[in-house]
Amino acid sequence: MTIMWRTAALSLFLVLPAFASEKLTAPQLIELANHHSESLRDAIPATFDEKNLKEGTAWAGHGADFFFAVEAPSQPTLIVDDESGPQLKQIGGTNLWYAVATIEPVGKLHSFSYLVARKRFGGKLDLPSFGPLSYLQPGVPSGTLSPKITHTSKIYDGMKSDYWIYVPAEYDPKTPAALMVFQDGEGYTHRDGNNPALNVIDNLIAQKKIPVMICVFINPGDISGSPETPTYKFVKMYSDQWKRTLKDSMRSTLYDTVSDRYDRFLRDEILADVAAKYNIRKDAYSHAITGLSSGGICSFNAAWQMPDLFNRVITWIGSYSAIQWKEDAAVVDGGQDYPEKILREPHRNLRAWLEDGANDQENDRYGSWPLANIRMANALHLKGYDFHLSFTEGTHDSAGGAAEFPEEMTWLWRDYDPTKTEQTYEADPAEKDKPPFRVKIANRDAE
Repeated sequence: MTIMWRTAALSLFLVLPAFASEKLTAPQLIELANHHSESLRDAIPATFDEKNLKEGTAWAGHGADFFFAVEAPSQPTLIVDDESGPQLKQIGGTNLWYAVATIEPVGKLHSFSYLVARKRFGGKLDLPSFGPLSYLQPGVPSGTLSPKITHTSKIYDGMKSDYWIYVPAEYDPKTPAALMVFQDGEGYTHRDGNNPALNVIDNLIAQKKIPVMICVFINPGDISGSPETPTYKFVKMYSDQWKRTLKDSMRSTLYDTVSDRYDRFLRDEILADVAAKYNIRKDAYSHAITGLSSGGICSFNAAWQMPDLFNRVITWIGSYSAIQWKEDAAVVDGGQDYPEKILREPHRNLRAWLEDGANDQENDRYGSWPLANIRMANALHLKGYDFHLSFTEGTHDSAGGAAEFPEEMTWLWRDYDPTKTEQTYEADPAEKDKPPFRVKIANRDAE
């Protein structure tokens, strides 16, 4: 911990007993634990859901510093990254146990679990240890997030979409700014949330590791207010067929469909409105797009369909699968075809970071997300694309991508030159010398 962090935590500790029945932050819980405070008896159940305590999935973290709590009839053993962690302490007269741990390296995904009576219990494979760049650093100015803006689409027959515009403090209307678009955007707008993208963007702009950029955070649209339109009828049919909500089905229609319709919606409606308010560069060299899960394939699809709009892509746990697959490939094909599209279609000028985990999901309708991402990486490798695959032990969760986001952004925007409007991306020489990814069966006999 930094001296500033410790000073702030100590001052908080002096007033914590009066607020121990309220939900506390990781630094507050750690400070109570370090002082062996009786307030932990109330603070733990006030901070964590009872279900998470009973299931062994309760944790709080700040940087490399973590607080774990669990309910168990006998002393559990904390396991962090498959190694024994600090010894858990008991809250007297209860079945509550807690421990403070330092987990490094930061900026990476970790895991934890417990041993109770020699049996593995609880835990998570998605434990992000955020690095300093995921927290707004002292002296770094923060920008302005607009109020929610609601747009009514023509391309999607009256669908309403909410989005937010982030303008960094360094933005000068006289100088055109770069652009980055985030799918499922609202989830990235909370500085203290699971995806603290705003902090990362501010810090990296201040360090001049990425250009000054206008960011658009857009949510999936809502078609419920436009019944009887072709888009509504298609989405309702999909919703009824697969027993998914209308809102979720609209998201899938937007994100999972392999066509240029969503990209035209972004370009001709959303980004046209944004460009009317802010001075944004028009070259694809200065445009990036990102998303997770279906938003991940959506982002790659946007760059693939319109490489003159987006050159840079980050995808987390991308759903390169047959979610919106149709048999008539002349009309639309499915996300599962993207590895073959990369191998067989003309080369696009793209730079792409893919992130996934070995424990991502699979099912009997769409196949395996981890294998799909490996197939994507191998296709990009074989065709000489400038790409990177980050592959962890994680599940279908944003934690891995969020922990690595400073590294991803630095890699994505490396060697950016504002005096240029284009660059031919080539595979890093170190990547060229590596073989394709291979798969080893590792889980068939696991306990």
